[in-house]
Amino acid sequence: MFCNQCEQAQNGTGCTEYGVCGKDADVQSLQETLLYGLKGMAAYAHHARRLGRQDEAVSAFMEEALFATMTNVNFDVPTLVQLVLKCGQHNLRVMEMLDEAHVARFGKPRVTEVPVGTRPQPGILVSGHDLLDLAHLLEQVAGTDVLVYTHGEMLPAHMYPALGGHPNLAGHFGGAWQLQKREFEAFGGAILVTTNCVLEPRESYRDRMFTTRATAVPGSRRLEGDDFSEVISRAKALGPLPLRTGAKIPVGFHHSVILDAAPAILDAVKTGHLTHFFLIGGCDGAEPGRNYYSDYARSAPQSSFILTLGCGKFRIMDHDYGTLLGLPRLLDMGQCNNAYGAIKVAAGLAEALGCGVNDLPLTIVLSWFEQKAVAVLLTLLHLGVKNIAVGPAAPAFISPNVFKLLQEAYGLKLIGADARADLAAALA
Repeated sequence: MFCNQCEQAQNGTGCTEYGVCGKDADVQSLQETLLYGLKGMAAYAHHARRLGRQDEAVSAFMEEALFATMTNVNFDVPTLVQLVLKCGQHNLRVMEMLDEAHVARFGKPRVTEVPVGTRPQPGILVSGHDLLDLAHLLEQVAGTDVLVYTHGEMLPAHMYPALGGHPNLAGHFGGAWQLQKREFEAFGGAILVTTNCVLEPRESYRDRMFTTRATAVPGSRRLEGDDFSEVISRAKALGPLPLRTGAKIPVGFHHSVILDAAPAILDAVKTGHLTHFFLIGGCDGAEPGRNYYSDYARSAPQSSFILTLGCGKFRIMDHDYGTLLGLPRLLDMGQCNNAYGAIKVAAGLAEALGCGVNDLPLTIVLSWFEQKAVAVLLTLLHLGVKNIAVGPAAPAFISPNVFKLLQEAYGLKLIGADARADLAAALA
């Protein structure tokens, strides 16, 4: 690849004549941060648009910001910082639209317990994030003996009455995305993957795996529309699944549910019965160091609530944290896009207590892996939320100077090596 201006080949140091093409690591870092944020926002916007929600201002910004990531278009650090934060601003609007669309289409969320396992009937496992695909599938299996199970970040679908109340939605099977090769193989029925994250399938289940639209992997069948008859036929041909049973998972702590309980929560804060809120969630992954999040959650004091969302919750949910104020101490708020709900809860509590979000007894500890996590982080920074801890390692595209800038402006920090020590410091 060559520089647009001097036609000098790009290499490790880039163009020396014009000072662009990758020579300035901070410019490149901010351009990549903006690009990853846009990719994450596009995923949420795609879901919202499929449900009939879009915003011209968001679309216009995405065009402008994509143009700004092109080589030799914008290499001014202050302008790029402004665009990065503006990406967070527009992502907030996108998450708001998606939240509104989910509630309008599938009903106001309610708390429910989701069975784990499978029944001895033909089954389809649905992974990804697209609730509309799940709704269409349920419509098409209605009246048959084919049962549908959620996987990964589809778990929160059960909190919406129009989905969770469907007689063919039988329960949940499996955990976070990085376990899918083992779990998809073990499931035994047909598999439908609606969005990221998806891994190349093993030979053992490749012929019973289907993907939708932009989601595709070698060897599986990609469906371009909303007709899932092939998936249903494959499930029927594969026959009944084995009977498996497990503990039920409580879900449904949408921001509307938590804010409905706000009076009791506020009284508990004022009397000291509730001392802290922890937001522990984000993207999970397979690399070492992610046990930090389970250690952190298990060390949280009994007088605290733990809010969680995204597939990172699977790191911390296999533990009994007890109850507080008649609610589970671990409150599953939903998919990664439900980070909007955590923002709504924090803003609502801050307003009721007459303080800013940064004055709340709130600690945010996020795990990151991919673009949507970047978009959510940019939204939190746009809102001025400070002292967020991220990990297990810094994104490779964040240069030391850019990270220092975020540290100085927002107190952004990396998680430490000792979860219990970090938690003690947060409480202190």
